[in-house]
Amino acid sequence: MSDRVAEAAAALSRGELVLLPTETVYGLAADAGNAEAVARIFAAKGRPRFNPLIAHVDSVEAAARVGQMTPMAEALAARFWPGPLTLVLQALPDGPVCDLARAGLDSVAVRLPAHPLARAVIGASGGPVVAPSANRSGRPSPTTFADAVEETGPSAAVTLDGGDCEVGLESTVVSLLGDRPRLLRPGSVTRAGIEAVIGPLEADAGEGHRSPGRLTLHYAPDAPVRIEAADAAPGEILLGFGPGVGDPRWSLSPSGDLTEAAARLFRLLREADREHPTGIAVSPIPDTGLGEAINDRLRRAAGFVG
Repeated sequence: MSDRVAEAAAALSRGELVLLPTETVYGLAADAGNAEAVARIFAAKGRPRFNPLIAHVDSVEAAARVGQMTPMAEALAARFWPGPLTLVLQALPDGPVCDLARAGLDSVAVRLPAHPLARAVIGASGGPVVAPSANRSGRPSPTTFADAVEETGPSAAVTLDGGDCEVGLESTVVSLLGDRPRLLRPGSVTRAGIEAVIGPLEADAGEGHRSPGRLTLHYAPDAPVRIEAADAAPGEILLGFGPGVGDPRWSLSPSGDLTEAAARLFRLLREADREHPTGIAVSPIPDTGLGEAINDRLRRAAGFVG
């Protein structure tokens, strides 16, 4: 175990907060069972307490000690864990995730992240660890260490630099409560990929409150965001997508690659915001595959969820 991992694990055991890299976005982490530590996350982020947190674990066995791992959960875990998929499960009685982290719900959101540094810290701490995105509530999630430190670094006792986040979007969230699985938040594990394992996904059917990232205005920079824009208006910065669209510096993907666009989305929103434009325009993004998740984030950044 490295000294930094041990330092982070010790801070978590003392009820302190840690800036933690994952493959999706940087997280602001706390011991999931320590309600006072979890309350510090809500305070540091300015996050509403009705918004549940995801419990991060370092093994499938640890997940089974947090929530009820149904056959569907086991199948998805075998296919996508470690990775950017969160499962909403029935919380186990007397489980290790405190009521505040679950927002008082009888369910619990669980993920096994792929980033080796995240898993090392979770394992060293004894886990589980809650680690919502390390931004102030409603802002674009940080996908670089510098952006995470800028957002909530002063609230963390330990900050861990794990490089730029590979995925760049928060995890896909699937509810496995009841008889039918439901997609609560799209992410880089796509609808088609999940359905290939467990069959059709239903709409959220009023279960959206069990997932983070569902506020209408969310992931938003200070500058107003205009989506599906053909071009930039005067004073706007255009985030282009595809060959020959806009300034290459501000392109989500010059080649039209959705994986590249996802990885660059939040970083470019934050960089554009620093330029103090009158607005940020974003080119149309295909709404298939990973594009479903990118468009979800853009609609919420624009304050429009339709």
